[in-house]
Amino acid sequence: MSETTGPAQAVRLLGPAEIRGLAAELGVRPTKQLGQNFVHDANTVRRIVATSGVGPDDVVLEVGPGLGSLTLALLEVAGAVVAVEIDPVLAGRLPQTVAEFAPGRSFDVVTADAMTVLPDDLPAAPTALVANLPYNVAVPVLLHLMAHFPTLRTALVMVQAEVADRLAAGPGSRTYGVPSVKARYFGAVKRAGAIGRNVFWPEPKIESGLVRIDRTDPYGTDADHRAAVFAAIDAAFSQRRKTMRSALASWAGSAPKAEELLRAAEIDPRVRGERLDVDAYVRLAEAAQSARAAGSGDADTAPTDDGPRR
Repeated sequence: MSETTGPAQAVRLLGPAEIRGLAAELGVRPTKQLGQNFVHDANTVRRIVATSGVGPDDVVLEVGPGLGSLTLALLEVAGAVVAVEIDPVLAGRLPQTVAEFAPGRSFDVVTADAMTVLPDDLPAAPTALVANLPYNVAVPVLLHLMAHFPTLRTALVMVQAEVADRLAAGPGSRTYGVPSVKARYFGAVKRAGAIGRNVFWPEPKIESGLVRIDRTDPYGTDADHRAAVFAAIDAAFSQRRKTMRSALASWAGSAPKAEELLRAAEIDPRVRGERLDVDAYVRLAEAAQSARAAGSGDADTAPTDDGPRR
């Protein structure tokens, strides 16, 4: 349901007492399975919103709003917020929380799994993603949303610090891997800050970090093209200690065919996948597609899921 209850008034944010009160009212005990850690610090949620850069022209997609801490901070500045919440109890309470703490603001909540939600499931096309993502599914959720919501121009997500490092890592670094390359398919990726453990309830055992994606779609938005590139990335990192010639043997059909495709893409067959940027993987996938179209190769570029292999 949409909350627009007359003229907008000042937004009040949730503090530790309000968070615990709402949880007690709903009988909610944060679960590790759903990755539930609720932010209770007003300065933190305002900093996240400021870092996201959203404004009155934005329709913000928030995933996993929980009890509404970040939701309310977003409603202070965004034109509208659409929240996707998998927990029906939490989703059912959010409109009331918004009516009480952010009256007159445009808000909708959709009870759905962010791993499968699609544009037709939402009441409006989102322009920005701002979310405290459940840590156990953060990367596949982020990639799914970027892939299926081309209207998203920016994304700012809070994830486990280690995951933030992987997403923002560049070629050749120790943490560079599948998430790093796939995220860059959509645009520029950077680390955007750190979040301490003491702003959460319950307090997690791990540190958190912010990652920002500024979408440019340098390779277009065609789903088949993206699937082909992601398949090449998955294959290269499935055996990351091997050279590309060896790692891609199964994907290409044989090591010699892999070398042929790599040379066509102007990639040294002896290099390892962790040394290549996303542009190299795009060239590789396109070389494989061209070879198949010409009947001179049989590289398997079948679509895979958008999640990381490792």
